Amino acid sequence: MQVITGIGGWPGKAPAQAKQAEADGFDCVTCGELALDSSLTMALAATSTERIGLQTSVTIAFPRSPMVLAMEAWDIQELSQGRFAIGLGSQVKGHNERRFGGTWTAPAPRMREYIQMMRAVWDSWTTGEPPQFLGKHYTYTLMTPNFNAGPIDYPYPKIGLAMVGPGMARVAGEVADIIMPHGGIMSDKYMREVLLPNVKTGMDRVGKTWQDVEISDSGYLVLGDSDSEIEQKLLAMRTPLSFYGSTRTYHHVLRLHGLEDLGNELHQLSVNGKWDQMRETVTLDHLLELAQTCKYDDYPQFLAEHREYASRTGFFMPAETPEEKARYQDLLRQVQAVQTPGVPAGM
Repeated sequence: MQVITGIGGWPGKAPAQAKQAEADGFDCVTCGELALDSSLTMALAATSTERIGLQTSVTIAFPRSPMVLAMEAWDIQELSQGRFAIGLGSQVKGHNERRFGGTWTAPAPRMREYIQMMRAVWDSWTTGEPPQFLGKHYTYTLMTPNFNAGPIDYPYPKIGLAMVGPGMARVAGEVADIIMPHGGIMSDKYMREVLLPNVKTGMDRVGKTWQDVEISDSGYLVLGDSDSEIEQKLLAMRTPLSFYGSTRTYHHVLRLHGLEDLGNELHQLSVNGKWDQMRETVTLDHLLELAQTCKYDDYPQFLAEHREYASRTGFFMPAETPEEKARYQDLLRQVQAVQTPGVPAGM
């Protein structure tokens, strides 16, 4: 099992953070893209590391053209000597139109073309053949020598795709190398009953198998050493759940658990700007319906039994004292030793 950790903050902090993660034995570092640029963060992380994988999680695709991200990913892949993966996400309509000043169309078919064009760019740079990509959303038919980056000595960057709904899950199965369920609001039930079956539908369309993709584990999971610690961490999840649950994009998950009324209430509160009240609307019962819990020491076994489809996971536990740090390192190694079939149960 690959164990992933995150880095963040101003990009200038990335080299030291990534170097420390590599020294600690992690397999990959990821960074999000909220207020700061994910590609710049990963490029800087590449300069201070030699082994650890680098992945954006996620880079928002639609505000940039496929050519722009193909260039950035190609550059970072060469800089890192083949360690880079670009994780893509669509974001929601309001942010694309009102924050990025961009356009919005049906995201799943657009994302399919987006990824196909990125690979068409890399194909043309690698082979020298004239580009001939004609899509409904994107066109790539021009590449002159001055703008051709040329081949690199490493494989194409892997492309990950974040998904929430069944349509994007099918696209992920078709065209992504790394399946990235959105961690902001996700349950194991939704993962198994909705997303993974649709990933398989997408793979079947193009003749892929589970061995052709890497899957990040997902589902709300709370880890702790005691029941009281786990309960406190569950209650701390009210804030992120209220944020994601207020957006209709994520109501697929709530609906499956009979919590659609909660989503509608959160959405109305957000429209009225009642952000503090949103958190209090989420109860412990809501959280227990969505989340799984596990003791730290049981986590390797939990992964083997409940995340059999995954080859990638995140893992964090507090480690301040030398004894805590030693325990963390021991558990980290145990998690990395977990072997899963990479195939969802029943599929």
